[in-house]
Amino acid sequence: MEVKTHKKIDRKLCGKPVELQEGRAKVEMITLPEMAADEYGLVHGGFIFGLADYAAMLAVNHPNVVLGAAEVKFLKPVRVGEKLVAEAEVIGEQGKKRNVKVSVRRDGEEIFVGNFICFVLDRHVLEKP
Repeated sequence: MEVKTHKKIDRKLCGKPVELQEGRAKVEMITLPEMAADEYGLVHGGFIFGLADYAAMLAVNHPNVVLGAAEVKFLKPVRVGEKLVAEAEVIGEQGKKRNVKVSVRRDGEEIFVGNFICFVLDRHVLEKP
């Protein structure tokens, strides 16, 4: 299946799609030293959120999809050098609204969960009417 959204995303920072099908996406990312928040190598949560958000966008896979809201939980800390796998699934659709469930795992252990509310717009969010 072709990637139709977020085509210019930096895959080092947001992950690489490894599976893509209608309403589902799987994205992998190796955490980098640039993601560290401190001398212990704790990865800043924003990078984990970015991975999950990218997976949600790919699950919807529409050129004009945008994030409207997210409710997330960080369950475990992540260190630099760890491989993360985000799996996203569209679990609901109402008009332009898509409800996407995302789970991020490290070695099979869930470290992040989230519910993302995405919207499929008629035109790009930055395009002038």
